[in-house]
Amino acid sequence: MAVHCHSGQVHPVATLHEIRDMLTLALDASERRSYTRTEREARSYMRSALRRVDRLTEVQA
Repeated sequence: MAVHCHSGQVHPVATLHEIRDMLTLALDASERRSYTRTEREARSYMRSALRRVDRLTEVQA
C-alpha cells in the first residue's frame, strides 16, 4: 500500500469524490454535543483531509 500511495500516481477525480463522501459520512456519524480530546483530534484530522480532497478536486475539475 505504501508503495502505491507514494508512487506519484494521481487519483482519478471519481475516487477523490468517493473519499470526500466517506470523510463527510464519518464526520456526520461521529457528530454529537461533546467529544473527548482524542475524538476532537480525530475529527480535526478528518476535516483537514476533507479540505485537502476538496483542493485536489478543484485542481482536477
